[in-house]
Amino acid sequence: MKSYALSVILAAIASSSTSDVAAFSPTSINSRLQSSSSTSRAGSNQQLYAKKKIFIDGEAGTTGLQVRDRLAKRDDLEIISIADELRKDVNERKRLINEADCVILCLPDDASKEAASMVENDNTVVIDASTAFRVDDDWTYGFPELSSSQKDALKSSKRISNPGCYPTGFIALVKPLVDAGIIPADAPLTVNAVSGYSGGGNALIGIYESDDHEPWGAYGYSMNHKHLPEMAKYTGLKYQPIFQPAVASFAQGMVVSVPLHYSILKEGATGKDVHDALSKHYDGSTFVSVLPLGESGAKEAGLLERGAFLRPDTLANTNNLELFVFDNDDEGRMVLCARLDNLGKGASGAAVQNLNLSLGLDEAEGL
Repeated sequence: MKSYALSVILAAIASSSTSDVAAFSPTSINSRLQSSSSTSRAGSNQQLYAKKKIFIDGEAGTTGLQVRDRLAKRDDLEIISIADELRKDVNERKRLINEADCVILCLPDDASKEAASMVENDNTVVIDASTAFRVDDDWTYGFPELSSSQKDALKSSKRISNPGCYPTGFIALVKPLVDAGIIPADAPLTVNAVSGYSGGGNALIGIYESDDHEPWGAYGYSMNHKHLPEMAKYTGLKYQPIFQPAVASFAQGMVVSVPLHYSILKEGATGKDVHDALSKHYDGSTFVSVLPLGESGAKEAGLLERGAFLRPDTLANTNNLELFVFDNDDEGRMVLCARLDNLGKGASGAAVQNLNLSLGLDEAEGL
């Protein structure tokens, strides 16, 4: 500080005439020092508190619109958008991608790969919502609750792959139990799930919001669904599960179910053991909660519609994820269920959570 003060005084002397005695009075010098210090602090504060620039590449799609809606009311971010007539202009997209502090890619796989290759700096964070990079070891998997270290990994990552909606539920249920040794890594699992029609994008939304649509429909009969690799990789399972997804006539929400015979579990494991392992893993979590054990616990807590149904759309427009253990120790069977918004924790909500973590912001901001 002494050398800085001296430089200010010398600068004042150099710029003043010898007859300007008032310029070197203590009052004048102090005033100049305070002014220079204030200017320095102001510049530092402007840099520190400058709004982070966010570019959503593909903001006109279902996920892109949801991300934009979640960010639009925030005063700590600036959304930079591409003009409609330039949406397919590669140079303009590239300019905005490199101008942004964070880019969220809401594009098909090939377009996401192209966009990610446009980054020419070391500062821009890329969050990809497609399946293009979900099992790529050079990208960080964007499920902060995956493990105790995952959140820190996301805070330091520049390349984040947003999880799929179905895998979010499946992984949330199964990984803690594999880690705890309750489910063996070589267990052959089955996952059944139902999602709102918004998960199919604009085409399926158009069908279900018309008069001609199925009330419910299962799909994925090729047994080769694009979500299977991440389901196996991030649970630690040796085998990909048998996955049976379905879509029904409600817009948002989903329930992911994993049925288990006790015979495939660690010997002596009970429903309470499973519930305790999940509760321990998600203790203190901001968005993931483990609900009361069993059907009786869920009924007592008022979590089942008409005392029987686990409604899939309860968490629409939230980033919450609820986990259930419906056990029957006497019969040796249980069903694990995850309930979430396919467009929230399953897509745009997760993207915003990852954005917050990667930019050093409050994890729950805007959620």
